[in-house]
Amino acid sequence: MTAAVESSVVMRDLVKRFGTFVAVDRLNLDVRKGEVFGFLGPNGAGKSTTIRMLCGLLRPSSGRATVAGFDVAHKPESVRQSIGYMSQKFSLYNDLKVIENLRLFAGLYSVPANMVAERIMWALEMANLIGRENSITAELPGGWKQRLALGCAVLHRPPVLFLDEPTSGVDPISRRQFWELIHHMAADGITVFVSTHYMEEAEYCNRLALIFRGKMVALGTPSELKQSSLKGALLSVMCEPLAPALEVLATSPGVLDVAIYGSSVHLVVEPNPSRIPQLQTFLERHGIRVSSIQPIRPSLEDVFVTLTTNQGADTRSNEQ
Repeated sequence: MTAAVESSVVMRDLVKRFGTFVAVDRLNLDVRKGEVFGFLGPNGAGKSTTIRMLCGLLRPSSGRATVAGFDVAHKPESVRQSIGYMSQKFSLYNDLKVIENLRLFAGLYSVPANMVAERIMWALEMANLIGRENSITAELPGGWKQRLALGCAVLHRPPVLFLDEPTSGVDPISRRQFWELIHHMAADGITVFVSTHYMEEAEYCNRLALIFRGKMVALGTPSELKQSSLKGALLSVMCEPLAPALEVLATSPGVLDVAIYGSSVHLVVEPNPSRIPQLQTFLERHGIRVSSIQPIRPSLEDVFVTLTTNQGADTRSNEQ
């Protein structure tokens, strides 16, 4: 018999309303111990509101959630003592030195006095800030600030770490280094719950929940989502002009979804060996110059665009 996987975060029909606006709509989710779990969605999807409820900072309107075994509505203080939290806005004190920020947060997190020096050294090594202890925090590059914020958030070695769009505004190299730190923590058994709207970052997660308008529209590993979410074949069309091509393709028989991606158009089409020559003829008949039409592997961005487009269409249908 396989042992049950322990869940660090559990949500059951979790709802948050602000007046008549439903920001989080009946979320059901289990996040496993030691998992890097991605919460993916556009700005305004409900990611930050969900994380604030899970951190004991907002009371749910209805439903239930537990973090590290504690109910977020009834034991918010116990939840806050069991988690690390890093917001999308830099939350440290810019006028303090690196070492002073670390000492301050060690006190805020009630790190035992006999362990403070050891924990601070561990955080400095993890964040690659050895030799920068006396630097003024405001003078650090953006990526270094984020590593320092992460070090401060985990000084008390919490079992669960919440990261709310932690790499927003950070350069790509620093983002990649930051994610390496995240995976080192998960390897040590820490559950990492991270929200992001960067599609490439979502590839680094063990599993993902795709959130749109407060609802979960998909759940799975990056590979599972790319394999199962597109109900057809994906084509990349290089053509000119793009905007008219988009309108024309939306009316083409057999086209299930269409969107502009950079300098090309991506199509989800019904599988058919003759589809490509038919599309080329269809476009040229409408005055669109076609350079190439090729099958491609779906990206998470393709999956997300398709799912959110479908969800938006379903919502409009229900409102009519």
